[in-house]
Amino acid sequence: MSEALELKLLSRVIRTIHTHGLLREGDKVMVCLSGGKDSYTLLHLLERARRKLPMKFELVAVHLDQQQPGYDGAPLRHWLEGCGVPFEILSENTYAEVVARTKEGGTFCAACSRLRRGILYTAAQRLGATRIALGHHREDTLETFLLNLVYSGRMQAMPAGYRTDDGRFEVIRPMIECAESDIATFAAAQRFPILPCNLCGSQKDLKRESMNALLTQLEAMNPHVRQSMLGALSNVRATHLLDTDVAEAWAVRPAHLAARSEAKDTKARFAALPVHSSVDRLLAPP
Repeated sequence: MSEALELKLLSRVIRTIHTHGLLREGDKVMVCLSGGKDSYTLLHLLERARRKLPMKFELVAVHLDQQQPGYDGAPLRHWLEGCGVPFEILSENTYAEVVARTKEGGTFCAACSRLRRGILYTAAQRLGATRIALGHHREDTLETFLLNLVYSGRMQAMPAGYRTDDGRFEVIRPMIECAESDIATFAAAQRFPILPCNLCGSQKDLKRESMNALLTQLEAMNPHVRQSMLGALSNVRATHLLDTDVAEAWAVRPAHLAARSEAKDTKARFAALPVHSSVDRLLAPP
């Protein structure tokens, strides 16, 4: 079971790397290891991918000890020492600063993310990393999409890769097509030493949790709704939206992109046809 699941996750990670051009020859990838199931799985899969892919790239794992009450990083350090990937463990008291900056009733997420990002970007520059890998998965991007749709009035999710605002780094999310349930099952089978979080893990009734609950409700109507929504994020019909900037950019897109869009449309139409349709028979090789 664990081996089959590992192959399933690894194939999706490699597909995402190829589809979105997440890695290049000679890259040095800094994997941000929080101590949660997602980042452990990410590091494990990237190390497997490093051995399988033809391109050569380096990995370095970086963990940030935020000095939370009750923190014990010894199990994580022991695991890192045995995994064969070079690593660093940083220590900064961001916990106290996040708590001090957050108003009563507010959420820790924004302040915590901003502080961690600054520390990790500094580490990436010092280490000479060209890519920063994060452990976000399918549910993270779907929840982000719904949050923006419901609360911000934007069609926006988490991309597989992007360049930081200052232009210094490429941030990549190789597991963005992997289901969280698969990651959780795999992490449990591997017995990764999970570290609890007393910041984001300590607050309930957050908007992101409500979006996850909404996804669960939608599954009652369509058991495959999560995969369908993920597919929709890479199957946009710009001509059927109301954003005039998007429509204008779509109209003047280069010829090779227009041809690619037509091919995608054709593939999608044929995929929706019955297996034994007359069109299938016409297209089948002799």
